Amino acid sequence: MNNYHLVLDRFRREGGVRIPQLLRLHEALSRVLRAACWPALDLVLRLALAQSFFVSGLLKASNWPNALYLATNEYPVSWLSPVTAAYTGVTIELLGASLLAVGLMSRYAALSMLILTLVIQFSYKALDAQLLSAALLGWYVVHGAGSLSLDGLLRRGLADSALPLAARIARTSAWVRTHLAPVYLSALRVWMALALLFAGRYLADMTAAAGRLSLFIPFHSAMKWAPDMIIACGWILVLGLATRYVAATLALIAGGAMMMHPAFADGFYTFGVLMLFIVFGAGPVSVDAIFDGWMRRQFPELEGRPAFSLDGLPRVVIVGAGFAGLSCAMALRRARASVTVIDRGNYHLFQPLLYQVATAALSPGDIATPIRPRFREYFNTRVLLGSVSAVDAQRQHVQMGSSSIPYDILVIATGAAHSYFGKDEWQTVAPGLKRVEDATAIRSRLLSAFENAESCEDAQERASLLTFLIVGGGPTGVELAGAIAELARYGMDKEFRQFDPASSRIILVQSGPRILPAFDEKLSRIAQRSLERLGVEVLVDSRVEHIDAQGVLVSGRRIAARTVLWAAGVMASPAAQWLGCETDRAGRIIVESDLRVRGMADVYAVGDTALSTAWNGQPVPGLAPAAKQEGSYVARIIAARLGGDPSPPPFRYRHRGSLATIGRKAAVADFGRFKLWGAPAWWLWGVVHIGFLVGMRNRVATMTNWFWAYLTFGGGIRLITSAGTPAPEADVRPAE
Repeated sequence: MNNYHLVLDRFRREGGVRIPQLLRLHEALSRVLRAACWPALDLVLRLALAQSFFVSGLLKASNWPNALYLATNEYPVSWLSPVTAAYTGVTIELLGASLLAVGLMSRYAALSMLILTLVIQFSYKALDAQLLSAALLGWYVVHGAGSLSLDGLLRRGLADSALPLAARIARTSAWVRTHLAPVYLSALRVWMALALLFAGRYLADMTAAAGRLSLFIPFHSAMKWAPDMIIACGWILVLGLATRYVAATLALIAGGAMMMHPAFADGFYTFGVLMLFIVFGAGPVSVDAIFDGWMRRQFPELEGRPAFSLDGLPRVVIVGAGFAGLSCAMALRRARASVTVIDRGNYHLFQPLLYQVATAALSPGDIATPIRPRFREYFNTRVLLGSVSAVDAQRQHVQMGSSSIPYDILVIATGAAHSYFGKDEWQTVAPGLKRVEDATAIRSRLLSAFENAESCEDAQERASLLTFLIVGGGPTGVELAGAIAELARYGMDKEFRQFDPASSRIILVQSGPRILPAFDEKLSRIAQRSLERLGVEVLVDSRVEHIDAQGVLVSGRRIAARTVLWAAGVMASPAAQWLGCETDRAGRIIVESDLRVRGMADVYAVGDTALSTAWNGQPVPGLAPAAKQEGSYVARIIAARLGGDPSPPPFRYRHRGSLATIGRKAAVADFGRFKLWGAPAWWLWGVVHIGFLVGMRNRVATMTNWFWAYLTFGGGIRLITSAGTPAPEADVRPAE
C-alpha cells in the first residue's frame, strides 16, 4: 500500500502539468461539441428523420385506397383494425414528422414515431435502418431537441408561464434529460457494440439465430466494415473506453462508405448514432466515466477546487503583467506556490501595436486583454490592481499603496518609460507611446489637428497644424511615420473641404546616420526609401535641440509643427531605486546569468527593466520575444527551486529576428543571414504580430480590422475621446 501511494504521489508530481492540460483540452472539445456542433447536428438529424416519415405519409394520404390495402395485407397490426391502423400511421407520419422537424413537442412526436417504427420492425419487416432510426428517436424521447428548435426557444418561457401543468411538464422533462438520457446513452453504446461484435465474429456460427437477432441488433450495417477492426472497436465500446475517439473513427468510415457505396443506405443513421457518442460521450456506465471521476479526485483543479493548500507554500510576487511578467506567471499557474501578480492596469497590453491605436487603425480593446480571465481556473494565482511604490528587500515586502505584500521570491517585470535625455519639460508637448492612455491621447492629438485645420483660415497656421514631426528613427518612429502618412493619404480622402489631407507634412528626425540602426544597413536604406515614397521627410544626422508648443528646433533649423511625437529613447522603471541595486546609464537593473539581481538571492529582474548580456555577450534587446523568453526562464528557475531540482543552465537569449513595418504593403525583416523586405516581409510581420496577441478574440478582431482597412482604405477607429494632450486650437480669425 505504501508503494502504491509513493507511485501515486510521483504520478501527481510528474503528470501534474501535462495530464490536467490534456483533460482540460478534452473537456474544452466536449463543450465545443455540445455548444456549437450539437445544435446543427440535432437539426440535421431531426430533418432527416422527419423527411422519411413525412414522404411515406404523404404518399399514403394522396392514395388512400392503397394505404388501406397496405394496412390490410402488407403490414397488418393484429390488435388494430386496418382503417384505424391506416389513420393512425398516416397521422403519426405527417403530424409527428412535422412537429419533430420544427422541434415542437419533440419528445411526444418522437415517442409516437418510435412506437410506429417498432411496430413496423416487429410486425412487418426487420431492417437495420428502422432499428437505427428507432435508436435516434429514443434519444429524442429522453433528451429532447436542441437549441435550434421551438422547444429550445420556448422551454424557459413555458416553465415560468401560467399555463396549466407547463411548469410541471418542464421539470419532468428536465429530470428525464438529466437522469435518464445518460443511462440511455450507456445502453445505446453497449447495443451498438454488440452489433459490431456479432457482425465481426459470432454470426458465422449463429446463422440460424441471425433472423431473430436482426429484430433487435443492426449487425447487417456493421458487417460492411472490416471484421478485425469492428471486433476491436466493439470490445472498446462495450467497455466505454476512449468512446468519443473510437466513435469518431467509425463515423469517418461510415461517412466515407455513404459517399462511395450506395448500398450503404442506412449509413446516415449509423453516422447519427455514432455522432451521439462523439458529442455526449460514453455515459455513466463506462470506463471513461470511472477514469474521469478518478482523475478529478487526483486533480481537483479540474473542477476549480484547490489541488493543495496554499498555507505555508513559497510566496512568489510578480510585479508587472507585460510580456515578461505574464509569461512567468502563466508558467507558474500549476506550481506549488502562492503566486501574486501586481499591475497598475487590469489588462495585458500588446505594446508593438500601440502605434496602430494611436493612428486610428485599431481599437484599444483589440490589443489589450484582461489579466484575470487568464488565471480563472488556477487557484494558486491571484491578481492585484495597484502601483508598487517601494520594495523592502530586508523584510521581503512589496509596498502597494497602503498594503504590504510579503514575498519569498520577487520577480520585477515593470518595463520601461520614456527618456527625454534630461529634457523632461518636453514631455507635455511631445508625448511618447507606452500605454493605452498615450495611444488614445496621441490619436486625439492627430485627429484634432486635422479638425482644427479645417476651421483655420490662416494658411501658415494650417500648415503648422498639418505638420507632424516624429523624434526617433527606431521601429516605433518608423511605424508611426508610415501609419500617419497612410492615414493622411488614404484614410481621410475627400473628407475635408478646406485642404487635402494628403498635403500633410510628416517628418521623421533621427540623430544617427540612418534609421532603424539595429537593422542591417541595406534594410535601413530600403525602409527610408519606402517612407519617402509615402511622402515622409526623413532627416538623418539631425539633433532635436528644443521643443515647444509651436514647433521644434532641429540642428539649428526651426520647423513649425503643432504635433510632435516622441520615439527617441526609453529608460527603465524606478525598480532599481526600490532595490538600491546596480544599474546601467538607462536605469536598467544589472542581473546575473540566471537573471537574479546582483547581491539578492530571491529577487529576479526581467524584460525592459533588466540588463542581461545573454545575447552572445551583448545586451538582450527590448523586444517582446526577449521578454517572454526571460519570463519563462525565471519560471523554470523558480519551479526548480520549489521542487528541489537542479537549476537550468544560464539564460541564453535566442534572437528570432527583428521586424518593422512601413505602410500597407512594405516592411523589413532582419533574421541575420536571412533578410526580407517589401510585401513578403509585410505579410510575415502581420502573421507574427497576430500570433503574439493574447486571446483569440483579439486575434480575430485585429485580422478583421486589418483586412477591412486593407481592402477599403478605411480610416479605422477615428474617435476623439481623450483629453490627454490635444492639439492646440487653431486661430480661426480671417486672414488679414
